[in-house]
Amino acid sequence: MTGQELVGQRIKAIRRQRGLSQAQLAHPELSDSYVSLIESGKRTPTPAVLELLAQKLDCSLTYLVNGVTAEQMQEIELGLGYARLALENGEVVEARNRFAELLSGGALAGLARLRQDAEYGLALAIEACGDQAGSIAVLERLRADDLPPERHVGVAIALSRCHRDRGDLAAAVEVGERILTGAVRPSWTDELVELGATLLSVYLARGDLLRARQFSAELLSAAETLGSPRAVVAASWNSALVAEAVGRAEDSLALAERALAVQSENGEPRNLARMRLAFASLQARIPSQNVEDVRGLMLRAERELAQTSASTVDRARCALELASVELRLGQADRAADYAKSAQHMLTEANRSLGADSHLLLGRAYSALGRGDEAAGELRGVRDLLTQLPLSRRTAQTWYAAAETMESFGDHEGSVDAYRRALACAGL
Repeated sequence: MTGQELVGQRIKAIRRQRGLSQAQLAHPELSDSYVSLIESGKRTPTPAVLELLAQKLDCSLTYLVNGVTAEQMQEIELGLGYARLALENGEVVEARNRFAELLSGGALAGLARLRQDAEYGLALAIEACGDQAGSIAVLERLRADDLPPERHVGVAIALSRCHRDRGDLAAAVEVGERILTGAVRPSWTDELVELGATLLSVYLARGDLLRARQFSAELLSAAETLGSPRAVVAASWNSALVAEAVGRAEDSLALAERALAVQSENGEPRNLARMRLAFASLQARIPSQNVEDVRGLMLRAERELAQTSASTVDRARCALELASVELRLGQADRAADYAKSAQHMLTEANRSLGADSHLLLGRAYSALGRGDEAAGELRGVRDLLTQLPLSRRTAQTWYAAAETMESFGDHEGSVDAYRRALACAGL
């Protein structure tokens, strides 16, 4: 049923409740035939006519247009605000429940924009809970809706990302390329550059380095043309990852430093702290970088995250990066403290990071000579990884777990973990 038909039905229902005929409602400003056409959904009343009818029916204009009272509208918008805030703060289960509650009733039926906002928020919350399949189902329904251009691209970004994280790289590519490489190529916008950055990450995930290098250059050129901080950060950061993957460490660092510099000038504190942590993590993967300097940068990011509304997931990720660096520096006791801190911050919804925390804690315990505890942590890694979908990310963790088991002398467990890593990689 169209919005026009819903408005007509509401006018008809209230008119009957008031005991008025169409002629009585129309007189003297309108004709009864015009009111009849409005009620049947065959005419769209102008804003002035709607306001007149609301006065005659003694109801709010908000109710005639949207099917809710002004008070109900305020309550809905407040509920959406709370749900968004919970999602931003990393309270992903709370956010999922709030968005689902808003959508469960019929209050949003006639509020297309707010319903789409709630469904998009629900999809992101479900994704953050680790259920990419559930998020994809919501996003596919939303993509079939009549969406504004920016929301359409936002849905495509989330959908491509979910497919990528599930390991369905063909679907992830299809979503991005349908928009970016179609018969009619759209003009670049900030949103499309971010979609391009997501697509670039998918090319990397499937090992298509040639296409990634080509598309990276195109994306950087688009960002330069736009000149907006949002586009420059997205293109520069993901191009840095491409440069790292093809062995161009210096180019990778230069692009990442540019992304961080632009974020420092234009970004809000939480995203700046996230970018600083990501930059430090990139440095940690490049052998030529000084590990002490990397730790210093991570400690700065840790302080900045603590001073913002960063989510517990962000802080847990920072603790895990610090645990890894402390292990490289031979500080196993500090690494264990960071890994345990991350575990306390994570929930069952964060299985991938949870597996990382068990793995790092197991390595720390092994370095401290606490073999039984180390073995227990590796069992925790296995338990969590078996619950995750097959993906490149899961394959990497299985491979790291296999190496750790091998160093412990657990050859049977190591062989099984290597096999699982190959399966996750599709080999």
